Amino acid sequence: MGVFEELKARGMIAQMTNEEKIRDLLENQQVTFYIGFDPTADSLHVGHFLQMMVMAHMQRAGHRPIAILGGGTAMVGDPTGKTDMRKMMTPETIQHNADCFKAQMRRLIDFSEGKAMMLNNADWLLPLHYIDFLREIGVHFSVNKMLTYECFKTRLERGLSFIEFNYMLMQSYDFLKLYQDQHCVLELGGDDQWANILGGIDLVRRVTGKEVYGMTFTLLTTSDGRKMGKTESGAVWLDPQKTSPYEFFQYWRNVDDADVIKCLKLLTFLPLSQIEEMAKWEGSQLNAAKEVLAYEVTKIIHGEEEAAKARDAARALFGAKADAADMPSTTLTPADFTDGAILVPDLLRKAGLVSSKGEARRLIDQGGVSIDDEKVTSVTAAVLAARFEKGHVIVKKGKKVFHKVLLSK
Repeated sequence: MGVFEELKARGMIAQMTNEEKIRDLLENQQVTFYIGFDPTADSLHVGHFLQMMVMAHMQRAGHRPIAILGGGTAMVGDPTGKTDMRKMMTPETIQHNADCFKAQMRRLIDFSEGKAMMLNNADWLLPLHYIDFLREIGVHFSVNKMLTYECFKTRLERGLSFIEFNYMLMQSYDFLKLYQDQHCVLELGGDDQWANILGGIDLVRRVTGKEVYGMTFTLLTTSDGRKMGKTESGAVWLDPQKTSPYEFFQYWRNVDDADVIKCLKLLTFLPLSQIEEMAKWEGSQLNAAKEVLAYEVTKIIHGEEEAAKARDAARALFGAKADAADMPSTTLTPADFTDGAILVPDLLRKAGLVSSKGEARRLIDQGGVSIDDEKVTSVTAAVLAARFEKGHVIVKKGKKVFHKVLLSK
């Protein structure tokens, strides 16, 4: 099976500009393609993971990826999918974030000589002279047409800044620059980038008279349409300092039954034949499939050793024999206690397991909190400082969330 059919069979492809030509390029030629990543945070997150998997599949098939770090476009901010203008970042912050992205991408992509490239569009966007850019590039864009794109239509009611309106031109210029300098003929991106990709294809055609192509891939969503990669505490990051390998493992271990096979296809390199066999599993067997998913995804991002540690810790927890070495944890101080005790709602808030005391009370009333396997039945229940003499307590929220709480001396 060629890479085009592989991507289709895994459910990765959403839209293409010319399916017949793209199939021919990917199956019979060696092409250079690119995906852009705007460094708007100091870590990639689960939403970027699928893009990296597509790049890895393509590279394994002999194609050459270019990862574009958007040091220039990030100074403007993509309005796509946003109800408000993005916060402006300093050049220093953007550069720091870009450096963080580089280290994480190397987990999946081989950037050795000739295998792949990593470029920063700040190198060609920041030196541009504005009037020249408008005359050479802006003249090819119709404002009327741009306003028909969903990424702009959804923002018009709340306000679309002029700086954001330039984003499509800048991303389109990236494609033109990469075509001219690297003979890059294919841009990939999430399905929310379709309009920006079309803008680049049209610009290359208008300036050079040549045809280039675009392909988008499926957004990572649950079966009911919600974006994946969010938890109560925020995004699921690829940086182990922001989301620990254990928390990362647990996120995938706890996906809905309806999503596990889709995630195995999209986010692992397991053979499709093996995944199709797992698709026949039912009932408790689905938990085994979820563990396979969690292990494989954690191994890709954090390495085999961390994946094994996370799996062993999760197995111990669900077997009620928790060592908790790799569990997410919070350390309290004596100042958090009053008369040698801390109320359970306060403990839950300190641990980041709830956002308010009201949420804590509702959770306790519903029987959703246990301390060291003892269910908390009253909102006035407290944990004594003396209970930490063994080193920690284990808080269980619902059926699947475990948290270690320690007390400093």
